[in-house]
Amino acid sequence: MWRSIVLTMLGRLVRKGRLVAILPDGSEHRFGTGNDGPSVTLRLTDDAYLQRLVRDPELALGEAYMDGKLLIEEGDLRQMLTLFAINGGRGAMPPLVAAGFRARFLARRFVQANDPRKARRNVAHHYDLGDDFYDLFLDEDRQYSCAYFPRPDMTLEEAQAAKKAHIARKLRIAPGMRVLDIGCGWGGMALTLARDFDARVTGVTLSENQHAAARARAEAAGLADRIDIRLQDYRDLAEPFDRIVSVGMLEHVGAPQYPTYFGKVADLLTDDGIALIHTIGRCGPPTTTSGWLAKYIFPGGYTPSLSELLDPIEKLRFWQCDIEVWRGHYAETLRHWQRRFEANVETVRAMYDDRFIRMWRYYLVAAEVSFDAYNHVVFQMQLAKKADVVPNTRDYLYR
Repeated sequence: MWRSIVLTMLGRLVRKGRLVAILPDGSEHRFGTGNDGPSVTLRLTDDAYLQRLVRDPELALGEAYMDGKLLIEEGDLRQMLTLFAINGGRGAMPPLVAAGFRARFLARRFVQANDPRKARRNVAHHYDLGDDFYDLFLDEDRQYSCAYFPRPDMTLEEAQAAKKAHIARKLRIAPGMRVLDIGCGWGGMALTLARDFDARVTGVTLSENQHAAARARAEAAGLADRIDIRLQDYRDLAEPFDRIVSVGMLEHVGAPQYPTYFGKVADLLTDDGIALIHTIGRCGPPTTTSGWLAKYIFPGGYTPSLSELLDPIEKLRFWQCDIEVWRGHYAETLRHWQRRFEANVETVRAMYDDRFIRMWRYYLVAAEVSFDAYNHVVFQMQLAKKADVVPNTRDYLYR
């Protein structure tokens, strides 16, 4: 039964490109025209994964790769995931499988509730792996979000600096301004705004590891008097701020919390203030997070559609001063991270086992493909309570 459903699923899914699927009984099955896509041969070595592929194909595919039960005999991991992406992914699933995705969509308000206790636990799952690990593939400032490549020949360090500079220009910071960094990570944005723009920055994070590292960096830079890094939920803040920036944090909020998140931004922002929200998004209707990504990488995480973000923003009567969409920049960022990760894979192996290495490799490549071959982008939303606090054109960003 499960074998038949999996073959039906692959037959519906793979039209472009070519897939040869070798099942545990040794039988070979061919799908696709061979045109307009990669050619991939996969061997599944364990019958148990047939049933799991029907129940949740995204979760089971990632687990089969992590467990070494899915072998790529022709092509590579990027080509395999690209093949599935260009053929429509979830949209091509048979009714039984599609019903599982619909059920998860209906349950997402419970799965993504992300109350303060759950949010702290979710953050620790990913961000407390240790600085030594992240130093193996991030830039020297530990910017763990999309870099900005106005020139294709930029290094990762240059592109991450360009991202911070672009955001700072949108914030239009004057010396002495009070700036809030929601989800401040290892403190790179706070350091930049305090050092280069003479701002007084409050950064909040739920990661104990990042909190300690960011405080140490501020102290070492001689900026502890202008940077206050707190181990605190953004929902517990009460003081006013002239500027608010949030880079790569909204993906962890969860759709049910968007009214709370933007409501808090509105409460904390002064009447003449500017907020800049930088987040991964999707060019498509609302959906659910991949079961594999939610289980192994970002529990409670979700990539929003623009429509989901605009509804709470509009109800707060924010001026949407600018909404910029970055295409391609995150795919290039992820390629840089992958190259550094693979160059240091033996060091990773001394920290973790081979299953972890396959998990992280799958995450980095799947994320790249989602930006390159699917509908993922980055949204930068510039919000204000007054229309005239931001110029009427983008010329000021590029002088």
